[in-house]
This record gives sequence, C-alpha cells and structure tokens, in this order.
Amino acid sequence: MKLGLIGVGNIGMHFANRLVAAGHEVRVYDRNAAALDRVVTQGAKAAASNQDLAAQVEIVLLSLPIPAVVLQVADEISQPGSKVRVVVDLSTTGPSVTHQVANLLKGRGIALVGAPVSGGTANAEKGALAVMTGGPAAAYEEVEPLLRVIGKNIFHLGEDPSLGQTMKIINNTLYATSMIASCEALVFGVKAGLNAKTMLDVLNVSSGRSFATLERIPQCVMDRSFPVRFTTELLHKDVKMCMDEAEKLGVPMQVNPVARQFLAFAISQGDGDKDNVYPIRHIEGWAGVQFGEAPKA
Repeated sequence: MKLGLIGVGNIGMHFANRLVAAGHEVRVYDRNAAALDRVVTQGAKAAASNQDLAAQVEIVLLSLPIPAVVLQVADEISQPGSKVRVVVDLSTTGPSVTHQVANLLKGRGIALVGAPVSGGTANAEKGALAVMTGGPAAAYEEVEPLLRVIGKNIFHLGEDPSLGQTMKIINNTLYATSMIASCEALVFGVKAGLNAKTMLDVLNVSSGRSFATLERIPQCVMDRSFPVRFTTELLHKDVKMCMDEAEKLGVPMQVNPVARQFLAFAISQGDGDKDNVYPIRHIEGWAGVQFGEAPKA
C-alpha cells in the first residue's frame, strides 16, 4: 500500500521501518528533522508537511505524543485537497478527544480507527505489540494487514473508535500502579537484606509478577541504565486521563490516583523527560539503599 505516517519518534520510527520492510511505500512527516532523517535513511519518503502528506495518500497512521496534537493534525490532514479516506490513530489519545477527532473526520468523509498500542519500544521494533482497536468494521478490515505488521496481538473492541483508547488508558494505569508498587517493595527487600536479582527471580515465578518485574525493572533498573522507552511525563498523562474519564462515568478509584500523585511528584523533581522507572531513585533515596548496580568496567 501507499501510506502516510505522521510522528516518527521513539516508537513511530519502528512503525515506519517495519512498514517499509514489509514492502509498503511510506510517506512520513515529523516536525523533528532528525527523527525524519532517521527513517528516510531506512527507505521512507519524507513529506514537506502534514497537508503535503495528506495530498498524496489515502490511509494515514498517527503516532503522536498528546491528544491536543492528534486533534490538530486530524484537522490539518482533512482540509480541502486531502486524499485521506482512513485515519489510524496509534497514539494514546483518550476516549473524549477521540470522539472529537472521529466527529471531525466523519464530517469530512474520513473514517477513524482508534488503535493505541502497548508493549514498549522493544516490542515495537520486533512487531510484537498489542494493538487495541475501535472503529467501523470496514475501515478496520482494510487496515488490519498493516496493524499485523506492527503488532502481534490485535483486538477489535467495537465500532466506537474510543473503545481501544479506553482499553489503553486502563492498561497504562494498571502498569503505572503495579510498577510503582513493585519499586517500593523491591527497595524494601534490598533494605531488608535480600538480593535484587534473586527477588526478581522469585517474583517472576510467583503471584507478584507483572510487566514491571518481568521486563521493565530487569531491563532498565538492574544495571542502572534507565534507557528512555516511555517517559514519566507521558505515563502521568495517561494515568490522569484514566482518572478523568472514570470520574466522568462516576466510577470511584481509590488506589490508582496514588500512582498519579507519585508520578506528578517525580515530574516536579525533574524526571518528566526520563523513563518512567527512573523515579525509583526517589524511593531509594528515602530508604538509603539502591536496587541493582551498574556493570563494573
């Protein structure tokens, strides 16, 4: 297919590279010139702007950081002169803004498939993401082959484009809460005299395991590398969005807001652009111990 992809950052670049490798002709645009150059060297073709891209392709995928940007870009790519018929939003946009985007595009004859992803940059590179979609069945069926290039587990949750977004913010909120709880418990274990790696080995064959203990903490904290895979700021955005949407529906939440508060504190301490497991350092500082250690030179 001839496709457009807007947003080729830490995760979007893997979408571009995998789609190109699968034989698709991919037009890309990103305001970050370095990010754009990075995927052009892998075979993607750069567009001059969002509108320029929309004038060349009928299917556009979005991988953007915040809901307001998704809404702005949706408006730009649906102006007169656009060829776009279907938009696939791979961003975490949230249900409320997704309704706005869907209504905007529908009024201009364009179908929206909300398709947020989960699994992080490592799984994005391997094409092993979970993709949570919502949207018209015909549009979903048309783009499903593309989604199978970037994801392993594809779910169509219904005709409403916001359903995948609701599922995504639930997922990210549960991750945030379990990650922070895991960090607290593991730091406690170190302080009590347990070995960091042994604790993870035990947890990961026991009922306390989670994505945080299986992947994020072993890969990013044990060796103190903290590579940026998903920032604290973006995770906080998703959790806050979940709290706001739950409140709109009258669903009480008592535990998950504590995770949002901790992430907000970490951002206030300068951790916003760091990986979301980096704030374990605050818990370590309060406890006076460190979980894991950098490899010896």
